[in-house]
Amino acid sequence: MNLSFFDQFTSPHLLGIPLVLISMLFPTLLLPSPTNRWVTNRLSTIQLWFIHLTTKQLMLPLNKGGHKWALILTSLMLLLLMINLLGLLPYTFTPTTQLSMNMALAFPLWLATLLTGLRNQPTLSLGHLLPEGTPTPLIPALILIETISLLIRPLALGVRLTANLTAGHLLIQLISTATTALLPILPTVSVLTTLILLLLTILEIAVAMIQAYVFVLLLSLYLQENI
Repeated sequence: MNLSFFDQFTSPHLLGIPLVLISMLFPTLLLPSPTNRWVTNRLSTIQLWFIHLTTKQLMLPLNKGGHKWALILTSLMLLLLMINLLGLLPYTFTPTTQLSMNMALAFPLWLATLLTGLRNQPTLSLGHLLPEGTPTPLIPALILIETISLLIRPLALGVRLTANLTAGHLLIQLISTATTALLPILPTVSVLTTLILLLLTILEIAVAMIQAYVFVLLLSLYLQENI
């Protein structure tokens, strides 16, 4: 059976049942379970410190009205982070390489921020569509451009996350395939490609963390515009 490089992005099935839900819920097992004690061991201490640091960074651009979203944004950040990192392990499936999943996360949250602004301050929210001091002949064109840029935001969120993770996984598979193919022919070149593969893996770990942070940070900035 011949497999292509893109088969790794196919959702796994067992007896016709998609297993993508399991791969999405599995990272939640790594979160600390609630107990009667604040701190149980060193691992939970590190996890709580990281959650506190993440929440603090995400809430910096928001005013007090946006702090109500702290639980949603922090939970989304941790979910994306763990899914991205676990997807770098061998023989695993990364749900965030699916555009459908990323759009399912981006569109409702973006729509929620937009509806929040239209409900709380409709005049100011609609005012973003027309910059102040715009010449009268350019008003229709600018309103159209700003509307398109507003509606394309969730698509940009989903495509950015999908494209970065997909490109990284493809590069790792290409270089690893070249490493194994060159090993019996050119061992020296194979060692060099192995070093490149190691550096690329470290880079992909950084990309997985950064993309999860950027996804949630952009949502918090969209929220700040509407509160």
